[in-house]
Amino acid sequence: MKLYAHPFSSYSQKVLIALYENATPFEYRNLEEPAANAELAALWPLKRFPVLLDDGRCILESSTIVTHLQAHHPGPVCLLPPGDAGLEVHMLDRVFDNYVMTPMQKVVLDALRPVTDRDRYGVAEARELLDQIYPWLDQRLEGRHWIADAGFTLADCAAAPSLFYADWAHEIPAGYGRLRAYRARLLSHPSIVRVVDEARPFRHYFPLGAPASD
Repeated sequence: MKLYAHPFSSYSQKVLIALYENATPFEYRNLEEPAANAELAALWPLKRFPVLLDDGRCILESSTIVTHLQAHHPGPVCLLPPGDAGLEVHMLDRVFDNYVMTPMQKVVLDALRPVTDRDRYGVAEARELLDQIYPWLDQRLEGRHWIADAGFTLADCAAAPSLFYADWAHEIPAGYGRLRAYRARLLSHPSIVRVVDEARPFRHYFPLGAPASD
């Protein structure tokens, strides 16, 4: 398998966590390299990543890639359990992508625009959405170590980069102790530690400034 990804990309990190969690063998086509970028462009004209190439099959989108890994390259950690447990994991994966990752990226990408082209209204909406989802997640974490009852899953693979960068872009308030503690647990989990460490050389890409605390 080949994974086309960038170490600092949040969606790339989501897939890398899944691969590292189960020690799944793959070739890392790091998109810092021009050759890897050229290969990605030939596979997928939109050049969005991550992209997994497995036995001639081109798999797009991070959640689909992790689902593919669970189906075709399962390991000791079941990232997507069957039945109702799997439905909860799917739901929470979509919650993190749509209501944490997306507004976080709105704040970050807007900061990369020229000042005259910035979207103040859209950024305010994105920050308001984060203000709404933080307490929901904090409440859901009551009595839980990981976000879903099934243990460490796809939902946590999505949560880690979402909350990692969201706290940089729009800090999780101190009053949400469960959510802050969950973020800390994620960042101490071995597969996530590896992903965060691999991304350290690229922190200068973050336009709002990366905090020294992480």
